[in-house]
Amino acid sequence: MKVAIATPPFPKSINDGLTQAEKLIKDAAAQDAKVICFPESYIPGYPGMIAEPEPTSPAILQQALNEVCRVAAENKIAVIMPMDWYSENGLLNIAHVISDTGEVLGYQTKNQLDPSEDTMWVAGTQRSVFEINGLKFGITICHEGFRYPESVRWAARNGAHIVFHPHFSGSNTEGTILTEWGSMANPYYEKAMMMRALENTIYFASSNYGSLYPESASSIIAPDGTLLNYQAYGTTGVIIADIAIEKATGYLAKRFKPQLYDY
Repeated sequence: MKVAIATPPFPKSINDGLTQAEKLIKDAAAQDAKVICFPESYIPGYPGMIAEPEPTSPAILQQALNEVCRVAAENKIAVIMPMDWYSENGLLNIAHVISDTGEVLGYQTKNQLDPSEDTMWVAGTQRSVFEINGLKFGITICHEGFRYPESVRWAARNGAHIVFHPHFSGSNTEGTILTEWGSMANPYYEKAMMMRALENTIYFASSNYGSLYPESASSIIAPDGTLLNYQAYGTTGVIIADIAIEKATGYLAKRFKPQLYDY
Protein backbone atom coordinates (compact mmCIF):
# COMPACT_ATOMS: atom_id res chain seq x y z
CA MET A 1 0.00 0.00 0.00
CA LYS A 2 1.21 3.49 -0.81
CA VAL A 3 0.95 6.21 1.82
CA ALA A 4 1.50 9.93 1.28
CA ILE A 5 2.78 12.68 3.52
CA ALA A 6 1.96 16.31 2.71
CA THR A 7 4.36 19.22 3.22
CA PRO A 8 2.20 22.26 2.50
CA PRO A 9 3.06 25.94 2.89
CA PHE A 10 1.53 27.78 5.84
CA PRO A 11 -2.07 28.55 4.85
CA LYS A 12 -2.87 32.25 4.54
CA SER A 13 -6.48 31.55 5.46
CA ILE A 14 -8.82 28.62 5.91
CA ASN A 15 -9.84 28.82 2.25
CA ASP A 16 -6.21 28.96 1.16
CA GLY A 17 -5.46 25.92 3.31
CA LEU A 18 -8.34 24.02 1.72
CA THR A 19 -7.16 25.00 -1.77
CA GLN A 20 -3.60 23.86 -1.05
CA ALA A 21 -4.90 20.67 0.56
CA GLU A 22 -6.98 19.79 -2.49
CA LYS A 23 -3.94 20.17 -4.77
CA LEU A 24 -1.81 17.90 -2.58
CA ILE A 25 -4.61 15.35 -2.14
CA LYS A 26 -5.05 15.16 -5.92
CA ASP A 27 -1.29 14.75 -6.35
CA ALA A 28 -1.20 11.89 -3.84
CA ALA A 29 -4.22 10.17 -5.38
CA ALA A 30 -2.67 10.44 -8.86
CA GLN A 31 0.30 8.48 -7.48
CA ASP A 32 -2.07 5.78 -6.17
CA ALA A 33 -1.61 6.62 -2.48
CA LYS A 34 -4.42 5.31 -0.28
CA VAL A 35 -4.01 7.78 2.58
CA ILE A 36 -2.41 11.22 3.01
CA CYS A 37 -1.49 13.01 6.24
CA PHE A 38 -1.16 16.78 6.78
CA PRO A 39 0.81 18.68 9.46
CA GLU A 40 -0.37 19.79 12.89
CA SER A 41 -3.23 22.31 13.19
CA TYR A 42 -3.36 22.72 9.41
CA ILE A 43 -6.90 24.07 9.61
CA PRO A 44 -7.20 26.92 10.55
CA GLY A 45 -3.38 27.13 10.57
CA TYR A 46 -0.73 26.76 13.24
CA PRO A 47 -0.99 29.57 15.85
CA GLY A 48 1.36 32.47 15.20
CA MET A 49 2.15 31.44 11.62
CA ILE A 50 -0.69 33.37 9.96
CA ALA A 51 -0.31 37.14 9.66
CA GLU A 52 -4.00 37.89 10.18
CA PRO A 53 -5.73 34.91 11.81
CA GLU A 54 -9.42 34.52 11.00
CA PRO A 55 -12.03 34.13 13.73
CA THR A 56 -13.23 30.55 14.01
CA SER A 57 -16.33 28.86 15.35
CA PRO A 58 -17.65 25.31 15.49
CA ALA A 59 -19.70 26.01 12.36
CA ILE A 60 -16.73 27.41 10.41
CA LEU A 61 -14.52 24.45 11.27
CA GLN A 62 -17.30 21.97 10.50
CA GLN A 63 -17.74 23.57 7.09
CA ALA A 64 -14.00 23.20 6.44
CA LEU A 65 -14.14 19.54 7.49
CA ASN A 66 -17.08 18.96 5.15
CA GLU A 67 -14.99 20.35 2.29
CA VAL A 68 -12.10 17.99 3.08
CA CYS A 69 -14.58 15.10 3.12
CA ARG A 70 -15.78 16.12 -0.34
CA VAL A 71 -12.24 16.20 -1.73
CA ALA A 72 -11.39 12.84 -0.14
CA ALA A 73 -14.44 11.20 -1.70
CA GLU A 74 -13.91 12.76 -5.13
CA ASN A 75 -10.31 11.53 -5.22
CA LYS A 76 -10.96 8.19 -3.51
CA ILE A 77 -8.23 8.66 -0.91
CA ALA A 78 -8.32 8.68 2.88
CA VAL A 79 -7.16 11.90 4.55
CA ILE A 80 -5.72 12.64 7.99
CA MET A 81 -6.54 16.30 8.52
CA PRO A 82 -5.26 18.01 11.69
CA MET A 83 -7.54 20.79 12.89
CA ASP A 84 -8.46 22.86 15.89
CA TRP A 85 -11.77 21.60 17.25
CA TYR A 86 -14.20 22.93 19.82
CA SER A 87 -15.21 20.77 22.79
CA GLU A 88 -17.15 21.38 25.97
CA ASN A 89 -13.84 21.78 27.79
CA GLY A 90 -12.20 24.15 25.32
CA LEU A 91 -10.29 24.12 22.03
CA LEU A 92 -8.67 20.78 21.17
CA ASN A 93 -5.74 20.07 18.84
CA ILE A 94 -6.89 17.02 16.86
CA ALA A 95 -6.41 15.02 13.66
CA HIS A 96 -9.57 13.93 11.84
CA VAL A 97 -9.51 10.62 9.96
CA ILE A 98 -11.61 10.69 6.78
CA SER A 99 -12.21 7.60 4.64
CA ASP A 100 -11.88 7.41 0.87
CA THR A 101 -15.66 7.74 0.66
CA GLY A 102 -15.65 10.97 2.65
CA GLU A 103 -16.84 9.47 5.93
CA VAL A 104 -15.37 10.86 9.16
CA LEU A 105 -14.10 7.80 11.03
CA GLY A 106 -13.14 9.72 14.16
CA TYR A 107 -10.25 11.79 15.43
CA GLN A 108 -7.17 11.63 17.61
CA THR A 109 -6.62 14.34 20.21
CA LYS A 110 -3.27 15.77 21.23
CA ASN A 111 -2.99 14.58 24.80
CA GLN A 112 0.51 15.73 25.76
CA LEU A 113 0.72 19.46 25.20
CA ASP A 114 4.00 21.31 25.12
CA PRO A 115 4.12 23.73 28.10
CA SER A 116 4.00 26.64 25.64
CA GLU A 117 0.66 25.35 24.31
CA ASP A 118 -1.27 25.39 27.58
CA THR A 119 -2.86 28.71 26.59
CA MET A 120 -3.68 27.55 23.04
CA TRP A 121 -5.45 24.23 23.53
CA VAL A 122 -6.83 21.89 26.17
CA ALA A 123 -5.33 18.42 26.37
CA GLY A 124 -7.24 15.43 25.07
CA THR A 125 -7.64 12.21 27.03
CA GLN A 126 -8.19 9.38 24.55
CA ARG A 127 -6.15 7.27 22.11
CA SER A 128 -7.45 5.34 19.12
CA VAL A 129 -6.34 2.95 16.40
CA PHE A 130 -7.94 3.40 12.98
CA GLU A 131 -8.13 1.08 9.97
CA ILE A 132 -8.30 1.84 6.25
CA ASN A 133 -8.09 -0.89 3.59
CA GLY A 134 -6.44 -3.28 6.05
CA LEU A 135 -3.87 -0.72 7.24
CA LYS A 136 -4.11 -0.17 10.99
CA PHE A 137 -2.66 3.08 12.27
CA GLY A 138 -2.36 5.39 15.22
CA ILE A 139 -1.75 9.12 15.32
CA THR A 140 0.51 11.06 17.67
CA ILE A 141 0.72 14.83 17.37
CA CYS A 142 4.02 16.75 17.43
CA HIS A 143 5.42 17.13 20.98
CA GLU A 144 3.87 13.89 22.23
CA GLY A 145 5.43 11.86 19.43
CA PHE A 146 8.84 13.44 19.95
CA ARG A 147 8.97 13.42 23.75
CA TYR A 148 6.36 10.87 24.85
CA PRO A 149 7.25 7.61 23.09
CA GLU A 150 4.53 5.88 25.08
CA SER A 151 2.00 7.42 22.68
CA VAL A 152 3.52 5.48 19.78
CA ARG A 153 4.11 2.30 21.75
CA TRP A 154 0.44 2.23 22.76
CA ALA A 155 -0.60 2.22 19.10
CA ALA A 156 1.97 -0.45 18.19
CA ARG A 157 0.85 -2.70 21.06
CA ASN A 158 -2.72 -2.29 19.87
CA GLY A 159 -2.03 -3.51 16.35
CA ALA A 160 -0.97 -0.39 14.44
CA HIS A 161 1.22 -1.00 11.39
CA ILE A 162 2.13 2.68 11.17
CA VAL A 163 1.84 5.80 13.30
CA PHE A 164 1.21 9.10 11.54
CA HIS A 165 2.80 12.14 13.16
CA PRO A 166 1.46 15.58 12.22
CA HIS A 167 3.84 18.19 13.59
CA PHE A 168 5.37 21.62 13.19
CA SER A 169 9.00 22.56 13.73
CA GLY A 170 10.87 25.44 12.16
CA SER A 171 10.34 29.04 11.07
CA ASN A 172 9.69 31.18 8.02
CA THR A 173 11.77 34.08 9.34
CA GLU A 174 14.99 32.74 10.86
CA GLY A 175 16.97 29.58 11.35
CA THR A 176 19.48 27.25 9.76
CA ILE A 177 19.01 25.63 6.38
CA LEU A 178 19.47 21.90 6.98
CA THR A 179 21.28 19.89 4.32
CA GLU A 180 21.47 16.26 5.47
CA TRP A 181 18.62 14.19 6.89
CA GLY A 182 19.38 12.89 10.39
CA SER A 183 22.68 14.74 10.68
CA MET A 184 24.16 15.03 14.15
CA ALA A 185 24.18 18.79 13.53
CA ASN A 186 20.38 18.82 13.06
CA PRO A 187 17.91 19.22 15.90
CA TYR A 188 16.97 15.87 17.45
CA TYR A 189 13.56 15.56 15.77
CA GLU A 190 14.49 13.30 12.84
CA LYS A 191 16.45 11.01 15.11
CA ALA A 192 13.37 10.73 17.34
CA MET A 193 11.28 9.77 14.29
CA MET A 194 13.73 6.99 13.49
CA MET A 195 13.58 5.69 17.05
CA ARG A 196 9.77 5.66 17.17
CA ALA A 197 9.82 3.25 14.21
CA LEU A 198 12.80 1.19 15.29
CA GLU A 199 11.87 0.73 18.96
CA ASN A 200 8.37 -0.50 18.04
CA THR A 201 9.05 -2.36 14.75
CA ILE A 202 6.42 -0.34 12.88
CA TYR A 203 6.37 2.39 10.25
CA PHE A 204 6.45 6.02 11.35
CA ALA A 205 5.33 8.81 9.01
CA SER A 206 5.79 12.44 10.01
CA SER A 207 4.30 15.52 8.32
CA ASN A 208 5.74 19.04 8.72
CA TYR A 209 5.04 22.38 7.07
CA GLY A 210 7.21 23.49 4.16
CA SER A 211 8.74 26.47 5.95
CA LEU A 212 11.90 28.26 4.82
CA TYR A 213 13.84 26.98 7.83
CA PRO A 214 12.37 23.61 8.87
CA GLU A 215 13.95 21.89 11.87
CA SER A 216 12.83 18.51 10.55
CA ALA A 217 11.70 17.08 7.24
CA SER A 218 8.45 15.33 6.50
CA SER A 219 9.65 11.73 6.58
CA ILE A 220 8.56 8.10 6.24
CA ILE A 221 10.56 5.56 8.26
CA ALA A 222 10.52 1.75 7.94
CA PRO A 223 10.22 -0.65 10.91
CA ASP A 224 13.99 -1.27 10.86
CA GLY A 225 14.69 2.46 11.11
CA THR A 226 15.50 2.93 7.42
CA LEU A 227 14.52 6.26 5.89
CA LEU A 228 12.17 5.51 2.97
CA ASN A 229 11.49 9.03 1.77
CA TYR A 230 11.63 12.65 2.91
CA GLN A 231 10.67 16.09 1.63
CA ALA A 232 13.63 18.22 0.61
CA TYR A 233 14.25 21.02 3.10
CA GLY A 234 12.59 24.33 2.32
CA THR A 235 10.22 22.83 -0.27
CA THR A 236 6.57 21.88 -0.39
CA GLY A 237 4.86 18.89 -1.96
CA VAL A 238 3.96 15.25 -1.36
CA ILE A 239 6.20 12.27 -0.61
CA ILE A 240 5.10 8.69 -1.21
CA ALA A 241 6.30 5.36 0.16
CA ASP A 242 5.19 1.76 -0.22
CA ILE A 243 4.16 0.17 3.07
CA ALA A 244 4.62 -3.59 3.42
CA ILE A 245 2.14 -4.38 6.19
CA GLU A 246 3.74 -7.75 6.93
CA LYS A 247 6.98 -6.00 7.95
CA ALA A 248 5.20 -3.92 10.58
CA THR A 249 5.07 -6.68 13.17
CA GLY A 250 5.18 -4.53 16.30
CA TYR A 251 7.57 -7.18 17.61
CA LEU A 252 9.59 -5.00 19.97
CA ALA A 253 6.53 -3.11 21.20
CA LYS A 254 4.75 -6.35 22.03
CA ARG A 255 7.70 -7.60 24.08
CA PHE A 256 7.26 -4.68 26.47
CA LYS A 257 6.37 -5.87 29.99
CA PRO A 258 4.16 -3.17 31.54
CA GLN A 259 3.87 -5.11 34.79
CA LEU A 260 7.52 -4.26 35.52
CA TYR A 261 6.57 -0.58 35.64
CA ASP A 262 3.54 -0.64 37.91
CA TYR A 263 3.69 2.67 39.75
